[in-house]
Amino acid sequence: MDLGLKDKVFVVTGAGRGLGLAAARTLAEEGARVVLSARNQRQLDDVAAELGGGDRALAVAADNSEPRTAERLLGAAQDAWGRVDGVLISVGGPPAGPATGATDEQWRGAFESVFLGAVRLARAAAEVLGEGGVIGFVLSGSVYEPIPGLAISNGLRPGLAGFAKTLAAELGPRGIRVVGLLPARIDTDRVRELDALGGDPESARARHEASIPLRRYGSPEEFGRAAAFLLSPAASYLTGLMLPVDGGAMHGF
Repeated sequence: MDLGLKDKVFVVTGAGRGLGLAAARTLAEEGARVVLSARNQRQLDDVAAELGGGDRALAVAADNSEPRTAERLLGAAQDAWGRVDGVLISVGGPPAGPATGATDEQWRGAFESVFLGAVRLARAAAEVLGEGGVIGFVLSGSVYEPIPGLAISNGLRPGLAGFAKTLAAELGPRGIRVVGLLPARIDTDRVRELDALGGDPESARARHEASIPLRRYGSPEEFGRAAAFLLSPAASYLTGLMLPVDGGAMHGF
């Protein structure tokens, strides 16, 4: 299937590693142009070179918690290629820990980067996207079921899903789609770090794999393909949905 992504222009945050990088790679492989955003400029430069550099990928170091980041990223896409067709908002996970142990400072920092930064970029994208545009959010299975030990993430991700659903209804009449991806155990650095928190990462992974119907973690490439499809014109009648990318781990409908 031709996803119709050739020469489309996307802004992808969190593109230095993990799920954002996986999505950016697949978009580029399918012919899209990408503005890559993360905090580490050197890391982004390496990714941009890997994805073709020059006229294919542009690296812009930015912090999602800064109010002007949305303007900078969208402006970079417009300056380079004269258009923006979509954004994929992927942010790093907030600190792990129980609900009773999270400090006000941790909550504020996570709210600024994970929640408000995502809202700002989506809101700014809505101003520049035309018909056929798409706004994607990389969220988590915690939208539907809290994950033990991730209290801050459990508090923020469902709120972003609610914002995304609301935005989908508002932007639908303009032909702009809003979608969410709900990854679970994808084999990224972040998930490996979480598996190691208890001191026995092998046992933790085996326990999680046993709870997944496919009996394995997903690969970043599998997540990237799901993201690219959902962002593509091939998914033109899909909006307002939250797509689990979890090997069947979510048991509800």
